[in-house]
Amino acid sequence: MGASSGAATSALTTFLQAVLNGLTVGSLYSLIALGYSMVYGVLGMLNFAHGDVFMVGAYIGWGLAALLAAGAAAGGAGTGAGGLGLGLFTGPALLALMLVAAAVGSGFLGLAIERFAYRPLRRASRLAPLISALGVSIILENAAMLVFGTRPKVYPAGAALNLSWSLSLGGVVLSGPRLLMLVASLVLMVGLEWLVRKTPMGRAMRATAEDREAAAFCGLDPDRVVATVFFLGSALAGAGGVLVGVYYTQVDFFMGFGAGMKAFTAAVLGGIGDLRGAAIGGLVLGVVESLGVTYISPVYRDVITFGVLILVLLVKPAGLFGRVATTRA
Repeated sequence: MGASSGAATSALTTFLQAVLNGLTVGSLYSLIALGYSMVYGVLGMLNFAHGDVFMVGAYIGWGLAALLAAGAAAGGAGTGAGGLGLGLFTGPALLALMLVAAAVGSGFLGLAIERFAYRPLRRASRLAPLISALGVSIILENAAMLVFGTRPKVYPAGAALNLSWSLSLGGVVLSGPRLLMLVASLVLMVGLEWLVRKTPMGRAMRATAEDREAAAFCGLDPDRVVATVFFLGSALAGAGGVLVGVYYTQVDFFMGFGAGMKAFTAAVLGGIGDLRGAAIGGLVLGVVESLGVTYISPVYRDVITFGVLILVLLVKPAGLFGRVATTRA
């Protein structure tokens, strides 16, 4: 009887730990997926360079930490910092600076991408912006490879966060980096929801997404709204890059491809164009992926992810919360 009870408890602990791990990774998918959904909701186009903006944000955070953190923390092997750690900031102050710098830098990168790679193609066929997005993605990846090299960079996460802290509840372990990713992602997503639903700019974004020409007739500037959408989506992705760097303790030039694909899958799963759907889709995808890795095999991680997407789309072609587009006769 005791052995049976112990096995049941162990199985429950394993399940809850897998769910927690899935929510952690899923919150990141949600954060990046919001950028895909925002751009698609307003412009009806897919920004496949979004994952690489996330990668750039991770490198911005890494570079800032390598410069400002104490030399011992910032100049670790593989950082490429050259021992430039100035010791000016540490702990939460450094982490906040990393997040803000990555968000702002990535936001302005998103503005540049929209202005020079997408805006001139708005009246072109749908294929032209897609090709342009893929081109921008390749340029960003190769630029990062040339500037930072092909070897992963060790993230000076210990300078910004106590990596040894953890909380154990009934055998389920919640580490400091995991808690940071969950809380920060939730705060950013709630903040975006408030901005979209409660502010004048949010109303302008929703009006432009509904009918861009009608919004222009009402006095709104569609170019400004679109630029704001790109800035916000890119800023969220950049902050997500820092969170991933702290969580996994290393970054590389190709990290945006995998994260971008998973986030895009999450956006489609929840219903692309719907912000709440993208957020929930990311969490669902993370949990399903974690459970599959735990109970099946890590080898089939991507098979499980895209298999779930296919099954959902077969039942609900517009995603879990998306609306099927209707055409007027």
